[in-house]
Amino acid sequence: MKSVALHNLGCKVNSYEIEVMQQMLQEKGYTIVPFDETADIYIVNTCTVTNIADRKSRQMLHRAKQKNPAALVVAVGCYVQTGREDVEQDPCIDLAIGNNRKKDLASILEEYLQDLEQEDAVAENAENAGHGVDKTLHDTTVIDINHTAEYEEMTLKQTAEHTRAYIKIQDGCNQFCTYCIIPYARGRVRSRNIESVLKEVRSLAEKGYKEVVLTGIHLSSYGVDFPEEKKETLLSLIRAVHEIEGIQRIRLGSLEPGIVTREFAEGIAALPKVCPHFHISLQSGCDETLERMNRRYRSGEYRERCELLREVYGNPALTTDVIVGFPQESEEEFQKSYDFVDGIHFYETHIFKYSRRQGTKAAAMDGQLTEAEKARRSEKMIEMHHRHASDYEKSMIGKELEVLIEEEYTKDGRTWYLGHSREYIKTAVPKSENYGVNDIIRVKAERFLEEHIMTGEAVE
Repeated sequence: MKSVALHNLGCKVNSYEIEVMQQMLQEKGYTIVPFDETADIYIVNTCTVTNIADRKSRQMLHRAKQKNPAALVVAVGCYVQTGREDVEQDPCIDLAIGNNRKKDLASILEEYLQDLEQEDAVAENAENAGHGVDKTLHDTTVIDINHTAEYEEMTLKQTAEHTRAYIKIQDGCNQFCTYCIIPYARGRVRSRNIESVLKEVRSLAEKGYKEVVLTGIHLSSYGVDFPEEKKETLLSLIRAVHEIEGIQRIRLGSLEPGIVTREFAEGIAALPKVCPHFHISLQSGCDETLERMNRRYRSGEYRERCELLREVYGNPALTTDVIVGFPQESEEEFQKSYDFVDGIHFYETHIFKYSRRQGTKAAAMDGQLTEAEKARRSEKMIEMHHRHASDYEKSMIGKELEVLIEEEYTKDGRTWYLGHSREYIKTAVPKSENYGVNDIIRVKAERFLEEHIMTGEAVE
């Protein structure tokens, strides 16, 4: 049977999908090998969120063809969906599969390979390089993602992370932020049937997974596309997952501030399995910049939602994303954003320099900033991030943390167990026969093993 090497680029949803694709190929008898080894087939699950992501996708596809010119190189996902013309003209790409067809990867591959001669077919195909994508097949493997209401049903049976499982519960986005191409790559909001989600979570729980992370392209929109008689919300789904035996921790992917109502905050606070760790998307703390971004909230509302979570949880870990150097962002606007982020005092702030993405409204805006200016602003924000992260972690010293052990870790010749607390603080404990990987233990935080890694004694 042929060997297959897979490589993933992009978000957690992409990571989930490539694990399912690998699982499907293994069930069909394909041999999975590392991407840097010679393989018969290379599959790249691509990303298109920025022009840089497009370039990285092309680089990985070209690297695969250089590794083995006789191999079948398959481009899958978002770059295929938005860059069809470039994909068709790229001689390194033999087969392209868009979003909402990933579930059919194995059958599409089989159909393609049946059209080639056995044994020497792939090599012969490479010797005649330059044909590009098989146009007839390509037309059937890239659908019009903007006009489908079908959720692409995929189920994960096992995950590479042996202690934490990411569960994809929705796809698509209806927001159309001016900097973002994702609604065109992923289509409109499509939510996964709740019974399908619960079936997958139960299966993973039976295999020993104790923590699940609910994720999606726009997680807060889960259920908005369901008809009234089948109405579900993210809160109702979380409550249902909470009832599954074996699952001890539920973590949420990125949320929009609008979903954090009192009903939602108090609802999840009443569920002890939900981790007090919330990533609330911000992008800018300046209202004028938020307006140009077409974000659906303003800084005052955002602050209220953070205060609400702190009211019901006490001291949850709040994390966020911030874009610096958005078109027309003046020094005054940047300072407003900086001061706002500083005032919220996030645990972690993920800083992104604005990256112009062709096909978005922001790419055509006047007032594009220089890379040097974006770098200066980014460095200033990153310095703040480290200060706030350290402050939050120090606030945990003397407290007991509930830690899911994930792996062994060696430092200065000593072996530790390393995992994350419910707040997602990285925590190390001395290796012991009393506990091991995938155990959840209590640790009294005493000091830092190194920067951003807490340590202390396990509490019996």
